[in-house]
Amino acid sequence: MRKTQIAIIDDSLVFRTFLKHVLSQVNEFEIVEIFDSPLTAIEKIPDMDLDVVAVDMEMPGMRGNEFIKKLFAKNPKIRTIVISSLSGNVFDAMQAGAVEFVAKPNSSPGYTQERFIADCIKAIKIAADARTKSRAYFDFEQKDRVSAPLQMLKYGDKLGNPRSIVAIGASTGGTEAILTVLKEFPVDMPGVAIVQHMPPGFTKSYAERLNINCHMQVREAKHGDRLERGIALLAPGGDFQMHVIRKGSSYEIALREQGRVSGHCPSVDVLFESVAKAAAGDAVGVILTGMGRDGAEKMKAMRQAGAFTVGQDEASCVVYGMPRAAFEIGAVAKQAPLDKIGHMVLAHLMK
Repeated sequence: MRKTQIAIIDDSLVFRTFLKHVLSQVNEFEIVEIFDSPLTAIEKIPDMDLDVVAVDMEMPGMRGNEFIKKLFAKNPKIRTIVISSLSGNVFDAMQAGAVEFVAKPNSSPGYTQERFIADCIKAIKIAADARTKSRAYFDFEQKDRVSAPLQMLKYGDKLGNPRSIVAIGASTGGTEAILTVLKEFPVDMPGVAIVQHMPPGFTKSYAERLNINCHMQVREAKHGDRLERGIALLAPGGDFQMHVIRKGSSYEIALREQGRVSGHCPSVDVLFESVAKAAAGDAVGVILTGMGRDGAEKMKAMRQAGAFTVGQDEASCVVYGMPRAAFEIGAVAKQAPLDKIGHMVLAHLMK
């Protein structure tokens, strides 16, 4: 059986030596080449028989996102993962076409070397199995992003039910998929709660990135935040699960320390279960690209409670794992390509 063929690019001798040692211990992996410079790597890698390239974000001569764009243009079949210190710049790499990213050890409190190793191995395995996408899937810069200054798109009374809320869950490939959905929502959209599997410390910068490019206000959720019209709240990465609770005629966010659920913290299952209880038929659930089953069972609970549920279709997913699991157990009322989901949610809310 063919092993996953890997190349490593990092300008730090200590780190690339450490990473080679760690990954060489995995039977399914073979380290084919190590580069200390992206300038050298971009000349050789496109013609190599590789599955995954692990690349640092900040390197002399060429940043990680620039390398990924060039590699994508020359050989889109080679998947990339980014291994980076805490930085909002990692989302430039995801937009450029990286499949996953992993925080470097000690990039945030409580993020241990052991956790890094596990996350890195998992990210490479996911990337090796991920669906390759066209350049257009990732290229939102020119044609897909909301123009600046932001258009103040409003739907007003057309959105109807004041008790409506939307819950979105995603994992691998989700950073750009969530943007694709959110940018279709108007400034007076019902409140949106989001779980994106992400290392601790990155969710604040991701929320800020979404906020710049969407009509809605997007921010990292805090305990006690009200989920109301025009606001999208992103679950913080780390030790807290995000719940939506009903307070009279409104909704609030509760962040609770309760460990991993369905293998994740934050977990889509936790969010969806809380929304099923708090909003029932007033809710819309959306499950996007991602590995595994997180969100599937509790999306079914949402549907059984009367919520409208949407899943991303296989063709538009980077990894058709979570949406597949939800679809196969009957949790998804409608399945759609990524670029149609935002419109589908709005059409339901305007009924």
